[in-house]
Amino acid sequence: MENTAGGCFPRYSWLDFLFAVIGVCTFLFDIGSDVWLAKEFYQHGEFFWFAALLGFMLVSSAVVQMFSWFWIQYDSQLDNYDFQTAGRRVILFGSPKRVKLTCFLHICQLGFLLRHISAIWLGFCVWWRGEKGSEYAVYLTHDLSMLRLIETFCESAPQLSLMIYIMLHNNQARTIQYVSAMASTTSIAWMVVDYHRSLRSFLPDKSKQRWLSSVFYFLWNLLLIAPRVVTVALFTSVLPRYIAAHFLCLWLAFVLWVWLQGTNFMDTPAGEWLYRATVGLIWYFSWFNVAEGKTRGRSVIYHSFALTDSGVLLFSWWWLRDPETTQSYSLFVLFLVPLSYVLGLLVKTLYYCCFHPTLWKPVGSRKVPGDIPDAALVPAALVQADSSAPEVVNKRMAKHVSNFYSTRTFPMTEMNG
Repeated sequence: MENTAGGCFPRYSWLDFLFAVIGVCTFLFDIGSDVWLAKEFYQHGEFFWFAALLGFMLVSSAVVQMFSWFWIQYDSQLDNYDFQTAGRRVILFGSPKRVKLTCFLHICQLGFLLRHISAIWLGFCVWWRGEKGSEYAVYLTHDLSMLRLIETFCESAPQLSLMIYIMLHNNQARTIQYVSAMASTTSIAWMVVDYHRSLRSFLPDKSKQRWLSSVFYFLWNLLLIAPRVVTVALFTSVLPRYIAAHFLCLWLAFVLWVWLQGTNFMDTPAGEWLYRATVGLIWYFSWFNVAEGKTRGRSVIYHSFALTDSGVLLFSWWWLRDPETTQSYSLFVLFLVPLSYVLGLLVKTLYYCCFHPTLWKPVGSRKVPGDIPDAALVPAALVQADSSAPEVVNKRMAKHVSNFYSTRTFPMTEMNG
């Protein structure tokens, strides 16, 4: 939460409120389907699947709660935190006197849910009742967008791989397994759209960013994440004992790479290492740019490695599969998985060629020395505040905006995000 010199963004709107409501509904649907599926596994005596599913849920929840708690601690030390929360209808993040209660709720794994409720209630008061607090409502929605991104890759993506693996392993599926897979897919899809919308909200020329750009952003992520999730499940179906070693080796390498890039997303060393470990997990499934600079090289390295690794996993499955049980879908999978990844890369390239926000800059301003983020070229990351309040900006999301919308020299744009 930082003061700014001026505002150029619209106030909290009905669309922000709608996204917040859909977000909490998606979250509750995902949790409900997980609990239902876990109960089914337990009742059918499938204790291994029950433990695996429960493990994904608990680890994901713990990671999200830690991020949420770290951010509350960081924000409470900022100059205008008390002003922004004083008198606001903020259920969880009001008075500093609620620190112990807030900590207890996070320990009980309720912090993320209470953030949703707080954002919805504050948003309702701002949008419907016309009360003050627009800037802080936007601030909360940006934090929720980041937390949903983390929750998606810590739970929904691994869980979707698990569901596909169980279907392949049993060569059949119950209704609840389809429901759980649909819930995970919905969660991933919603995260993609919501996160891109949060990124777009920081752009001064937001009105020129057509919704078609979000469609392309969604398509490229879907086409890149889906084959990765499927190949992990396929490999696990033939070599279940090796998937843990595969993940651990790649995760350690990714965490080391994040560290070498000198990230500074969090305000404390412990928080920063949590962030690096989480990015390592995200990279296991999808590219996520975490540093400014010459990002094209990093993106090319990552996608080349991911394509090679997924190809090895897919070939291992094809070589070791049971031809009889996989006859109905083996050729289809062998053709569709690599095709999906290649199409994803092509759609991503098309996005940067046709929908990158800097393409709307005046011709004379398109040459930028070095890798300067778009946020540095304009007064980006400004959120319009109430006239009686200091203006605030979510610096965490602003950092990701700077990383995502970085550029080197036009007309070529960096392949990041």
